[in-house]
Amino acid sequence: MARKATGGAGATKAARRPELRLPPLEPWDGGGLEPDGDYDGLEFREEDFAGQDGAGARFMDCSLTGCAVDETRLRHARLLDTVLSGIRGVGTDLAESTLRDVELHEARLGGTQLHGAVLERVLVRGGKIDYLNLRKARLRDVVFEGCVLVEPDFGEARLERVEFVDCVLKGVDFGGATLTDVDLRGAASLEIARGVGRLAGAVISPGQLVDLAPVLAGELGIRVEG
Repeated sequence: MARKATGGAGATKAARRPELRLPPLEPWDGGGLEPDGDYDGLEFREEDFAGQDGAGARFMDCSLTGCAVDETRLRHARLLDTVLSGIRGVGTDLAESTLRDVELHEARLGGTQLHGAVLERVLVRGGKIDYLNLRKARLRDVVFEGCVLVEPDFGEARLERVEFVDCVLKGVDFGGATLTDVDLRGAASLEIARGVGRLAGAVISPGQLVDLAPVLAGELGIRVEG
């Protein structure tokens, strides 16, 4: 059900969450990732994909649990109807990839490159992601829930029906972003470093408005003096 926005602004449309029902999966038989590889109905468990090249690969109806993805190259990859649990890594390259009907649970990631990517019906639950690069990405029906995002970059991205629920947002960059039906009210902590003037199309709580007042004043060039 759509949540009602405050201040008479009408209804904020709720994000549609992925509804995954994975089929019985075959265990991955080992070996490395391959560019343009096709992975269908597979279970990857505790695999080390550090430094491997899977650019353009397709993962469909897959489960990846406890895998290492340090510097893994997955540019232009497609992740469809897939669950990723407890993955960890620094510098994973998923630029210009497509994530559709994907769940990401308890990830520990740093410097993940998702610029220019398309995310649709994606749930990010728990974990911590530092310096997430989503510049010029398109996010539709995406939920960030119970996670910590440190200095995420949404610069020039398009966000539609995106929710932040019980998550901590530190140093967010919304510079040049376009927001439509973005619900920030549920964020446990909201710190915007850039682009606070781009919040048209988002809904925040009265308490968040008070916290953001100094940043808004600075953005609008308002002098506040006692």
